[in-house]
Amino acid sequence: MPQLNKLRTALPGGPGGNTAVPPSARLRTALTVFFALDGFLFAGWVVRIPAIKHQTGASAATLGLALLGVSAGAVVTMVFTGRLCRRFGSHPVTVACGVLLSLAIALPAQTRSAPALGMVLLVFGAAYGGMNVAMNSAAVDLVAALRRPVMPGFHAAFSLGGMVGAGLGGLVAGGLSPATHLLALTGAGLLVTAVAGPVLLRHPAPRPAVRAPGAGAPRRLSGRARRLVLLFGLIALCTAYGEGALADWGALHLEQDLRAHPGVAAAGYSLFALAMTAGRLSGTALLERLGQTRTLVLGGATAAVGMLLGSLAPSTWAALLGFAVTGLGLANIFPVAVGRAGELAGAGGVAAASTLGYGGMLLGPPAIGFLTDWFSLPVALTTVALLATAAAALGYGARNATHAPAA
Repeated sequence: MPQLNKLRTALPGGPGGNTAVPPSARLRTALTVFFALDGFLFAGWVVRIPAIKHQTGASAATLGLALLGVSAGAVVTMVFTGRLCRRFGSHPVTVACGVLLSLAIALPAQTRSAPALGMVLLVFGAAYGGMNVAMNSAAVDLVAALRRPVMPGFHAAFSLGGMVGAGLGGLVAGGLSPATHLLALTGAGLLVTAVAGPVLLRHPAPRPAVRAPGAGAPRRLSGRARRLVLLFGLIALCTAYGEGALADWGALHLEQDLRAHPGVAAAGYSLFALAMTAGRLSGTALLERLGQTRTLVLGGATAAVGMLLGSLAPSTWAALLGFAVTGLGLANIFPVAVGRAGELAGAGGVAAASTLGYGGMLLGPPAIGFLTDWFSLPVALTTVALLATAAAALGYGARNATHAPAA
């Protein structure tokens, strides 16, 4: 603790020594911008899904199958993005994926059939998955160098970007066609990338100022460590499933099942993202007060109650309240789960848990689509509550998880 306090308070050139890397503040700002851009663009796409569903004439099942293109593209890219980051650096890969994501978001509005939509969503998913892995890898490097728990701030920026993107999408949903709206997002994304990207390209990923003993060489994990990392990865998957489901199907549920105005329906995801942002901004204080296990259990239980209300409520406003409660509950589970995996297994644990988590976010929407075709959309959305309950149970079961020694 004394060493951590010294690293936190020492100023460049001050009595405590020059422990802070001068570009770190600029890197943190640039990475925060990319996290926000990722959420902004993704939300801009999801609020136009009802319009594009109508444009392509897709049923719930065929739309779910088309959305599987996002999952497939992202999962395949996630497998290779780590290698690209090791070869070229996480900063250039983040910038490249930002450009590709900005260009790809305009493609869905140009399609007129579900198969064509699925094909272009492969490209969109590849850019989205690659950007998430690359920017999280860059953030992990920066967090290690700063030796400060700033990761929740990056995820809060993603949620804030999603809130703004969904809010703006709701405002223009009645006045702009999907093609015009998404093309405007392409221009905005390229502009933001052009402004923030050079900061990442000029500065390589920083290295930790102080390394833990034995951190210089990769560890071979024990079987117990691998199982614990998998456990926390499953917790991340369960909660990210809910975020992906609400992103892709929340607006459609409000508009189709509750007859909400398109602008109000689009605001549903915005409200969910706002609640997640508020929860993540207060996450550090919550963790200090309750601890990690209680935060996981309380968050999962809160999200389950909120999603039951959001999916089964007979009125729009009650459903919106349920979405907000769900956002508060899910807010800190993913960061805590990934952080615990990192404590157990270092950067490899972070990567494994993050990949499982984002897999849940991307595979959830297609599953909702198929369940909707078999049952109904409200019933399908209750699976979010079911998995949130599972996350709470897994979090309680991992209450005694501690650092597992290397094999």
